[in-house]
Amino acid sequence: MTTTWKSTNQKSANQESANQATNNIISGTTLSPWSRQQKLAMIAGFAILGVLLAVSACSKQSPKPALAGISSPASTSPTPAAAATPAANPTAAALPAKKTPKKRPANVTYSDANSGVSFLYPRKFVLISGAKAQPQLAGMGDVPMNFVQPGGVAVATVALPGGSYPGTDFASAFFNVNVNRSVSEQECAHFAFVDTRNADGEPVDAERVKIGSTDMEMTSNFSASVIAQAETQYYHRYENGVCYEYVIGLGTEGFATEGGIKHVNRDQVFAKLEKILATVKINPVEPEQVVEPAVASIAGNK
Repeated sequence: MTTTWKSTNQKSANQESANQATNNIISGTTLSPWSRQQKLAMIAGFAILGVLLAVSACSKQSPKPALAGISSPASTSPTPAAAATPAANPTAAALPAKKTPKKRPANVTYSDANSGVSFLYPRKFVLISGAKAQPQLAGMGDVPMNFVQPGGVAVATVALPGGSYPGTDFASAFFNVNVNRSVSEQECAHFAFVDTRNADGEPVDAERVKIGSTDMEMTSNFSASVIAQAETQYYHRYENGVCYEYVIGLGTEGFATEGGIKHVNRDQVFAKLEKILATVKINPVEPEQVVEPAVASIAGNK
């Protein structure tokens, strides 16, 4: 009896030990991997939760106007910086650009293809060309040409506007161009009448002067009446087979009195006219372009 009981107990004990070992093996092989997966799942869950919390926090901190501007552009108003740009302000971009008025040049160019003469003169001066270009001085009438042979023709006259020197005895002043194709080169160096203001009454010979870079023959003339005075200067230059005459003149009226009107500064007026003369250029003229006038002006020729 005793031996059988021990054997049974031993068998039961052995069986219990085997069962326990089997449980341990199952627990070691099955439960251990499942625990690692759970741990990894838990870690991943916490990581995802942290990311979601961070995104949620950033979304809450972003300014609402920016979200409203994205979802509803029409309901937002542009910032001052954006409104200043053409893209942000289509109304301003659609407006035409304001044009800056161009400033007109102070001088005007006159050019005559028939005579080849060109020069610059102030825009405010008065230009007369063609047959009506014969100059006049107030109170003295027409200013004569000073060629030794007839056949002179007026090309153009530029006159100072009236009232250019208020408060003085200034009446008129001009710059004039004449041409004569009937005068030779030797004759062009002479004048029909010369300056007679010499105290002895003897005529003063013409003198050679340089205007700009051009040499010219020059003489002057002076005439006066009871209330008017006229002073003219004549310049001759032979070029293109033509004798060119340039005349500058000044006319005054009345007598300057102390406390009343003053004498105009003659040197100042003539200096202004000589500036026009200094701009004169003579361009070559083809013979077929030369057109003789129907009536040649010989006024004042002797």
